[in-house]
Amino acid sequence: MSATPAAQTLVDARRVMDRCDALARVSASATALQRFHLTPEHDRVNQLAARWMVEAGLRTWRDQAGNQWGRLEGREPGLPALVLGSHLDTVSDAGRYDGMLGVLSAVEVVRRIRSRGVALPFALEVVAFGDEEGARFGTALLGSFAVAGLWREEFWSRTDEAGVSVAQAHESFGLRPERIAEAARRPEELVGYLELHIEQGPYLERADRPLGLVTSIAGARRFTGRVVGEARHAGGTPYASRRDALVGAADIVLAAERIAVETGGIATVGRLQAYPGAVNVVPGLVEFTLDTRAELDSTRDDLLARLLEHGRQFCAERDMTFELTETHRADASFFAGDLMESVQTGIGRATGDTDPLRLWSRAGHDAMALSAVTDVGMLFVRCHDGISHHPGESVLLEDVARGLDAFETTVLEVARRRS
Repeated sequence: MSATPAAQTLVDARRVMDRCDALARVSASATALQRFHLTPEHDRVNQLAARWMVEAGLRTWRDQAGNQWGRLEGREPGLPALVLGSHLDTVSDAGRYDGMLGVLSAVEVVRRIRSRGVALPFALEVVAFGDEEGARFGTALLGSFAVAGLWREEFWSRTDEAGVSVAQAHESFGLRPERIAEAARRPEELVGYLELHIEQGPYLERADRPLGLVTSIAGARRFTGRVVGEARHAGGTPYASRRDALVGAADIVLAAERIAVETGGIATVGRLQAYPGAVNVVPGLVEFTLDTRAELDSTRDDLLARLLEHGRQFCAERDMTFELTETHRADASFFAGDLMESVQTGIGRATGDTDPLRLWSRAGHDAMALSAVTDVGMLFVRCHDGISHHPGESVLLEDVARGLDAFETTVLEVARRRS
């Protein structure tokens, strides 16, 4: 049985959820929640987050990658920082808690610690990353890659659907591309990074537990794919003469699911477009996206190798070609023992569950980028039916309250261990 949150914690949780509602009203679409990196909507939510950070007692700034930051000094100025955060960008038809709950919970935890007059042996920083999803430019984690010192020059030339490059978007946002390195943090500046996030899976709900301990994040690779055949008249071309690119792509989609199940990985084709797209023309070209991920990088890469071999063989037999171009790679991240133990302590005190459910995250998070520069820990909050990247995202007020208690206790436990 989970511990019942105190009345004041429920008040704090309601404030967090109300702020999630406020952020959800900032959207590029009138009918769906859509907020992409380096857009006017991104700027507006950065301003909202900065206002709430200031109210919580933090000094604020925006870095040269577009991420919003706040800082509360420790028992003396200039100490290394324990960073708490998540992201504020969304997919194109999003729910209101993915990322946002983590940022606003971090702000609330800092407010609570400051209001209690606790002097920590490190500074606390809150970060609201701007591009965890990668929905605009097709490359996820741009904000956290910059902070982790993982920025690559090839990112600048990537473009959105309107042909705007990452470099142009940075300039339009008031940033200086030549100063991107200033966003990077050094290991000696950091104590660690902690992230609270909705689970985006059904396992906590199935186990009837409000919070879970994250042990690792899946390694992910994303691609754009092309099957090239020949466009011909739909009525006049015999089947023996057809080089139907859509048939090739359909076979690859089915093979992706089958091989993923066989290997224990995950493969998803999220977008598929046939050309020329006429009702009476055999498709000569199909373009699609492919997302592959697994708990272990070796599993993910085996899945991919088998799919490539199958797709190339099938297409070759029909005198077609199949190719994949990688657009994103993030290898699996395994979390630090000390921070994991602190998160476990936090969950135990908030819920009474001293042996919380341990989960590897099937979804990617900014924590996987930050793991390149500092120790990382994560906790999950139960999400109804695991629904995410959809307006149906739903969390319970009581679970958010327990998450706040666990998050705050985790910070205090890190301080105790460091002292």
